[in-house]
Amino acid sequence: MKSLKWIQVLALSLIAVMVVTACGNSGNTGDSSNISNSGNAGSSNEKSEVKITLLNSKGEIQAPLEEAAKTFKEDYPNITLEIIPVPAGQSPFEKASALYASGNPATITMLDTGDVEKFKDRILDLSGEKWMADAVDRSTSLTTFDGKNYAFPLAIEGYGFIYNKAVVDKAVGGTFDPATINTTNALEELFKKIEASGKAPLIISPMDWSLGAHYLPLAYAGQSADTAAVAKFVDDLKAGTVDLASNAVFNGLIDTFDVMAKYNIDKASPLSGTYERGPEVLGKGEVGIWFQGNWAWPQISSFDTASGQYGFLPVPVSNNADDFGNTQISSAVSKRLVLDKENNTAEQQAAAKTFLEWMVYNEKGQDFLVNKANIIPAFKNVTLEAKDPLAKSISEHIANGKTQDSMSTLPADHWAKIGAAMQKYLAGAGDRAELTKEIEDYWKAVK
Repeated sequence: MKSLKWIQVLALSLIAVMVVTACGNSGNTGDSSNISNSGNAGSSNEKSEVKITLLNSKGEIQAPLEEAAKTFKEDYPNITLEIIPVPAGQSPFEKASALYASGNPATITMLDTGDVEKFKDRILDLSGEKWMADAVDRSTSLTTFDGKNYAFPLAIEGYGFIYNKAVVDKAVGGTFDPATINTTNALEELFKKIEASGKAPLIISPMDWSLGAHYLPLAYAGQSADTAAVAKFVDDLKAGTVDLASNAVFNGLIDTFDVMAKYNIDKASPLSGTYERGPEVLGKGEVGIWFQGNWAWPQISSFDTASGQYGFLPVPVSNNADDFGNTQISSAVSKRLVLDKENNTAEQQAAAKTFLEWMVYNEKGQDFLVNKANIIPAFKNVTLEAKDPLAKSISEHIANGKTQDSMSTLPADHWAKIGAAMQKYLAGAGDRAELTKEIEDYWKAVK
């Protein structure tokens, strides 16, 4: 009996050891922080499900981003990517700040360049990522602090006067040459010809972000081709030592704005326009020109039923064709992706990094950027040729050295406050002296 009991005890002990060993091994079937492609060895069922979020501040690519998230999941079944839009009228800085305040920041946040530094203590250092070696020159310089880069350069964007080639060809009675528009007077002559052809010359979209974040900043960037000189000009604005009333570039830009207001299809009610109206009237050929950026192509193309041919004209700031700005369009990396390190887990951070690499190195990811989202990638290895005419126009300007750097490090409230001042001026509720004072006062109050 004692022998039998001893054998029973030994058997039970062996069973217990086997159970413990099995439990220990089950925890090592795969490191959940090592997010691997579903095509690699091993079943995707062995990997932990990881859910990540992306805060999207580029509203026009919401649908393509949602589609990209589905395509990404086909390649990485264990990663679910949810796209969260920034509400209309709210800046990405405001929305991201609110999410951090609630303790629930997105895994990936799409910020404007100037906002990255404000979050650098809460986001990951991305300096060691593979795509850093393939990023185009200077694309990470504005998000690098103390030798560390904190952001993924998502898109190169540009803006200026978008022209409908079919409309302007008819207006000039032949093939329109965009190189002929290199002064304010030449621009007004084109407006007159478009008007004489029976079309409206242009439409001004009066949103504060368009006027305050895109149009007026041309007065800063246009000061010099030297970015250091532009930075000094902004510092001088903050110090209150700039007299805008006597600044040639500023006055030239507002002179051009006055011409735009004169030929605006909505001049009877200049603040009544909406963003959605711009691509409609341009795409349908009701107007010849719209001040906007290449991000608007999906909307324009949805209304275009004729030529499909469009391009960019610079916004002239003088009547001297040789002056800087008269032959350049504004272009820069505009949107950046940053990764949270405070509230998202190591597994979520790894999954987010996988998504970034997928966009740069996977054919489906590249297709999303170039063909679905109409983005000009900031990576040298992405060789897909842009299909949309606005991206092509920007690429041509870049190749020909005909661009100036966009002001991508403006204060977060610049577009709202300066945009409001520009709206008042456009509506005739204030003169140039008042506009000048509001801009100078704004900069002197910037901390």
